[in-house]
Formats: sequence, structure tokens, C-alpha cells
Amino acid sequence: MFRSIFKWLLAPLLGLFLGFHIMVAGLLAVGSVVPVTNSAFMMWHRIGGGSVTQSWVDYDNIAKSVKQAAIVSEDAKFATHNGFDFESIQAAMKSNQSDGEISAGGSTISQQLAKNLFLTSHRSYIRKGEEAIITVMMEALWSKQRILEVYLNVAEFGEGIYGIEAAAWHYFKKPASKLNRDQAALLISLLPNPKYYGKRLGAKRLKNKQRIIMRRMNGAILPNAS
Repeated sequence: MFRSIFKWLLAPLLGLFLGFHIMVAGLLAVGSVVPVTNSAFMMWHRIGGGSVTQSWVDYDNIAKSVKQAAIVSEDAKFATHNGFDFESIQAAMKSNQSDGEISAGGSTISQQLAKNLFLTSHRSYIRKGEEAIITVMMEALWSKQRILEVYLNVAEFGEGIYGIEAAAWHYFKKPASKLNRDQAALLISLLPNPKYYGKRLGAKRLKNKQRIIMRRMNGAILPNAS
């Protein structure tokens, strides 16, 4: 009985699991040396009938203020952790237990990037498990600077607007290298809900978050070159 179940159900599932992660490892290896100009989120957006605007920009051509804003807003311990902020994860788990659903993720920049590149936005413990596996692989294959560079190049900043370069031109008509502190903080403030706030740049909550990010930016610890 068990052999029959394994042959017809478990073995194919195991094959799919291994095949998917071999593919991910290959893409990460390639993505460590060439620009990353596509992601699962971009693919799902296109499948849904939308258009995608994205332009790759190298790490050194992204304003320092953008990197600082991203770290203080999304992942203060980014430069020192191994892909996971366990204090934030524990806080998120407590919040989810009290809410009775997965409403908080506690995700680091590395985890968010793993999700954006290879998974979906659907919240489930299975997706979080996959996200964790890919995060470990990414942290092993990419430097911290590469992770932050790719993250800023594939994050969504508005309806169909992916990457900081496309966002800089869309909102401020300038390249990402020329963004000032105010502009950098505002763009990073969009990230939790870019489709909504991308059309409401004057929203009170968005402006409040922008001010908080600007107050904290000087304390951001950027990753070292490696």
C-alpha cells in the first residue's frame, strides 16, 4: 500500500520539489553575475493582462539615500543577519495567532526578494516554507550587496512599475542615482502597498511613513562590498 502511494503520489511530488529548487539554484547562479530583469511577480502581472516597466541599474548607480531608506524601513538588521530576523518572526507569529490568520510576515529583505523572484503573494505556511528555503540558497550564493541591488531592481513601486530606476523616472523624471533624501524616502514608503499609494502620493499615512524613514536614515547600516 505504502509503496503504491509513494510511486504514484509522493515520488512525483518529490521530483517536482527537487526540480524546482534545482531550477532556482541555477537562476540564482546566473543572477549573481547578470542583471535580473524578470521576476515571478512581473510574470504574474503580465499574465493578468498588465504591462511591466523595469530598467536595471547597478548598485553604484542607486542613490545612497535609497539604500538607507530601504534598510531602515524594511529590514534594519539586513547587513548583519543570515537572511532571517528571528525577533521579527516571533512577533509576527504572535500577531498571526491572535488574529487567527496570516496577517503579518516578519519578512527580511532577503525573504521578500525570494518571494518576489520565485513565488506568489498568496499567504500560506507552505509559501513561507518555500520562501525560507530559497532565502537560505540566496544568502549562500549572493552577497548582501547583490541581494539589496536585485531587491531594489525588482520591487514593485506602482501599477506595473518595477525597480527603483523605473520608479524614479515615473514619479520624479530623473534617474535613481539623482534621487534626494525626500524622494528616496517617499518611494520606499510605497513598498507595502504600491498599487494603492502609487496613486495617492499625498496620503497622510504615506507622508507619515516618509517622515519616519527620513528620521532614521542616517542610522542605516549598509552592507560591505564583498
